Amino acid sequence: MLAAMSFGIEQRNGSQGRGYGVAVAHASVEERAAFITRTYLHLIGAILAFVALEALIVVSGLGEGLLRLAVRGGSWGWLLFLGGFMLVSHVADRWARSDTSVGIQYAGLALYTVAEAVLFAPLVLLAAALDAQAGGTGFGLLIKAATITLVLFGGLTGVVFLTRKDFSFLRGVLLFGGLAAMGLIAASAIFGFSLGLFFSWAMVAFAACSILYNTSNVMLHYRTDQHVAAALSLFASFALMLWYVLRIVMASRD
Repeated sequence: MLAAMSFGIEQRNGSQGRGYGVAVAHASVEERAAFITRTYLHLIGAILAFVALEALIVVSGLGEGLLRLAVRGGSWGWLLFLGGFMLVSHVADRWARSDTSVGIQYAGLALYTVAEAVLFAPLVLLAAALDAQAGGTGFGLLIKAATITLVLFGGLTGVVFLTRKDFSFLRGVLLFGGLAAMGLIAASAIFGFSLGLFFSWAMVAFAACSILYNTSNVMLHYRTDQHVAAALSLFASFALMLWYVLRIVMASRD
């Protein structure tokens, strides 16, 4: 989830570039409403595609292969896996913010959705196995984590839309917090220590700040033709929160 930490920070400059749209804050009420609608429809589409891809990866057996690969690779293998995810995510983000081709924008969102599905596969399989061992259907922990994440995401989105506050002041928090989290994750992989439950709670708080920041950007700082990039940034924040909520739910299942 490292790459997701940087998306909201980069998107602060979303209103700049060679596109034909105007900044949302300067657009008419109709243009602003249309942009926000397109953004959240694309976000919903990305989430549904993520769920479908995750199910396909698990049912096809590819998820088990990814889990074995992560286990056999040890800490260094997981670190390389995360590094590859960061690289792919960076490319996807650049494509989604392209000013030259709508097709490239959609390719970026699709690429990032696939990358998230691949990254989540080992964690999803572990959650399903833990739930099954506890006598559940295998979906209990996943449904619980998804429900919590959706409620938190919806609540934070509502805060921004109701208050219409500009949360751009969180940029510094996200920048330094993201760098610190990346350093801790890398150190834990290299030296083999566990970050523990407190780190997961801290990352949920970090994801909450990212959601506030990115939602504020959607309302104020993107161009009206950047709905694909805006949806990707929101999806990245959603996925980051889901990742750590699921880890907390798994650790607290007893």
